[in-house]
Amino acid sequence: MSDPNLNAPFITRFAPSPNGDLHLGHALSAMTGFELAARNGGRFLLRIEDIDTQRTREEHVTHIFDDLRWLGLTWEEPVLRQSARFDAYRAATATLLKQGLLYPCFATRGEVDAAVAIDPTGTDPDGAPLYPGLYKDLAPHEIERRRANGEPFCLRLDMDQALKVAQTLLRGAPLTFREWNGESASPPVHVVADPSRWGDAIIVRKDTPTSYHLAVVLDDAMQSVSHIVRGRDLYAATDLHRLLQVLFGLPEPIYHHHRLLLDPAGQKLSKSLRHTSLRALRATGATPAAIRATIRNAQARA
Repeated sequence: MSDPNLNAPFITRFAPSPNGDLHLGHALSAMTGFELAARNGGRFLLRIEDIDTQRTREEHVTHIFDDLRWLGLTWEEPVLRQSARFDAYRAATATLLKQGLLYPCFATRGEVDAAVAIDPTGTDPDGAPLYPGLYKDLAPHEIERRRANGEPFCLRLDMDQALKVAQTLLRGAPLTFREWNGESASPPVHVVADPSRWGDAIIVRKDTPTSYHLAVVLDDAMQSVSHIVRGRDLYAATDLHRLLQVLFGLPEPIYHHHRLLLDPAGQKLSKSLRHTSLRALRATGATPAAIRATIRNAQARA
């Protein structure tokens, strides 16, 4: 599929986190990105999203490589690791801070839960309570006092201000993203984005100099990823990602959010629910062909 709006080759990527072994859902995502790149004469990248250094395990990195090679996938070297990009994330954060688009938030989860119990704020697309504004208007001297005392804080996006800046940059045009169904003959459709439903989202976590949202946007742009292939569970996050792309002046990619694989209870396959890993399936004698057949059949039910 050619896109005249992108002066770059067709590039996809698979970006797992090494905090557990891959499962069938990961196999679907990796193979979809790999096969789309192959069919369109493009490139396929592998990226290790290891910003959570406390949960990252090197054995899981090794297992990721082994599982993907076993499936018959190949990728370009070297493999980017997000833990090597912390300076780039800090520089981007400084840019947003200078624009007045981020503010420190010292709230604990308990404080947020207590506040929304008294005055419900609604939920974001992931089902988490929207941030109730605690510490948003903290006086500069109080911020410095808390920082001097070593209180942990995250950095949140001032959504109202960010949307105003984005509207100026877009010259009043709506914020949209391009969603593609993966078929070469079908052009992407424009979807209106609504980042406000995420509220004042966390852009830099307390425990690491970035968040998933910041890192993935910056890394996709740095690696010139033209087509972002990922599951439908990240469809809503695209609203926030497009906002960040506009604020940073980054190229607009095309998105393909593929369907998810579900377990018999209707839940998305995940590491947290300890769904059977590819490594465990391999140990029982499964073959790559059997994995592909299982995924095809599961897709029909998902």
